[in-house]
Amino acid sequence: MNLLQRSMAATAIACGLLGLSAFSSVALAMQAGCPSHYYDGRLPEIDNRKMAVSTTELCYGVFGVMHSGVTRTPLWSAEHLTAGNLAAAKTLSRENSFHAEPRLPPGARAELDDYERSGYDRGHMAPNGDMPDRRTQHESFTLANMVPQDAENNRHLWAGIEAVVRKLAQKEGDLYVITGPAFIGRDLQKIGNVLVPTHLYKLVYSPRQRAGAAFFVENRAGAAYQTMSVAQLESKVGIDLLPSLSTGEKAALLPLPNIRQRKERNRQ
Repeated sequence: MNLLQRSMAATAIACGLLGLSAFSSVALAMQAGCPSHYYDGRLPEIDNRKMAVSTTELCYGVFGVMHSGVTRTPLWSAEHLTAGNLAAAKTLSRENSFHAEPRLPPGARAELDDYERSGYDRGHMAPNGDMPDRRTQHESFTLANMVPQDAENNRHLWAGIEAVVRKLAQKEGDLYVITGPAFIGRDLQKIGNVLVPTHLYKLVYSPRQRAGAAFFVENRAGAAYQTMSVAQLESKVGIDLLPSLSTGEKAALLPLPNIRQRKERNRQ
């Protein structure tokens, strides 16, 4: 049993001792939340029941998060990325305001101390550069929207991925984007109380072309990226990320631009 499995099993046992359903928060989130951030208004559905332990849906102005109290990271951050919002975002300078998420209990959330001197960046899932105003920019700096990310990876390859997705959204008019971590294998690490993902993904779906695709990246310096279909990504992460799509639609591959890595840190 790896570190993630042990943590989730312990949380499930605690829920049982308290007479709670380990999966109730997901069930409630499926009925409520912020449907405008998701394609067809539908939240992703967690196929791996162990991942559904201690989850909380959080809604923000232009993105939604499914947060895990076990990993103390998002399982995903979702955006309906529009050309209009991106035009507004270009007018904003970056103002860092990293903060713990006040809507989560201290025992389930990441704290600033977890990242301090860890060697990892606080990596945005819904990026600051997508935020159209100061309020949503501040929201993007919640640690509920962050994962521990290799600094070189975050500032170069990942910054390039974020940039091409913005350009694609401007070209298409809008995209539905889901970004998140993957925890694969048994050799998982922690910084403080936060699990470090082995991989990161960014899924994009174009309503105009009725096709999607994903970038998939190992969370390390010098990593190369892969592109894959929605179906291939879902099989890796154990989440039905676009439940409205048929099997055939998930296999249709949206052409993705090549990535040029950034040499300097941008407005992630």
